Amino acid sequence: MRGLSAWRAREAKAGLLLVAPGLLLLVTFLALPVLASLVLSLTDFDLYAVGDPSAARVVGLRNYARLLHDPVFWKALGNTFFFVLVGGPLTVSLSLGAALLLNHKLVRFAGLFRTIYFAPVVTTLVAVAAVWKYLYHPRFGLLNAALGLVGIPAIDWLGDPHWAMPAIVLMAAWKNFGANMIIFVAGLKAIPESLHEAARIDGAGAIQRFRLITVPLLAPTFLFVGLTTTIGYFQLFAEPYVMSGGDGGPMNATLSVALFMYKQGFRWWSIGSAAAIAFVLFAVILGATLLQRRLQKGSEA
Repeated sequence: MRGLSAWRAREAKAGLLLVAPGLLLLVTFLALPVLASLVLSLTDFDLYAVGDPSAARVVGLRNYARLLHDPVFWKALGNTFFFVLVGGPLTVSLSLGAALLLNHKLVRFAGLFRTIYFAPVVTTLVAVAAVWKYLYHPRFGLLNAALGLVGIPAIDWLGDPHWAMPAIVLMAAWKNFGANMIIFVAGLKAIPESLHEAARIDGAGAIQRFRLITVPLLAPTFLFVGLTTTIGYFQLFAEPYVMSGGDGGPMNATLSVALFMYKQGFRWWSIGSAAAIAFVLFAVILGATLLQRRLQKGSEA
């Protein structure tokens, strides 16, 4: 027994030595910055405190309370929820539709089309934004030219507060659907073809097979894609930053919580307020993730 206990102790020590470098990196670059941000959110740390940290004062929850009375923050939060609730389902639907098409037996050159559909994901956002700005141009844009063919007047996509966020949603869905498409294709490949053959012999149509076989067996894939898309879209920053010139305009119509946090911290140098926004965003993402998991489990039951 003593020999076995000593062997287990040496094994545990060896395991700790192996994971120690990874744990050290996690603590240094993840845990400590998060803890520092939490401390900063309880202070009025600003540009002056950068040169003299003693100038920072502990204000408790004042930064969080100020957010509750800030109409710009609520505007940014509403824009973010609009982006998640509209852009998330749109992106997932496009991904699933493309995956179903590529997984069909009659489709030729599926690998080539997967590469084409995935290309926007790895394309730099600046290049994508430059192309879409031309598409959205109020006078010479391709979208307005297409609308003009059917008698619809031109739309100022990025200059009209009512259309600016839908334009961002459309661009983001086009850029991001390829990543989820690859995951859906992998999920579809894992479904046994024998199930579809048996259902086809029993007289089930394509819609019935999709509803009764494909969707239930893709439930884990839907959960993963839904969670990752929701978490990523709540952190909306790059798209409105590039398309609006970093201001979130027009009239804060494309201002997201992450962009508002950036402006607070790096444009107005209110570091404490920016840290508080970061933790509020974390709480929102955590709540949305837990709700989505609960709804998913409820639908499976």
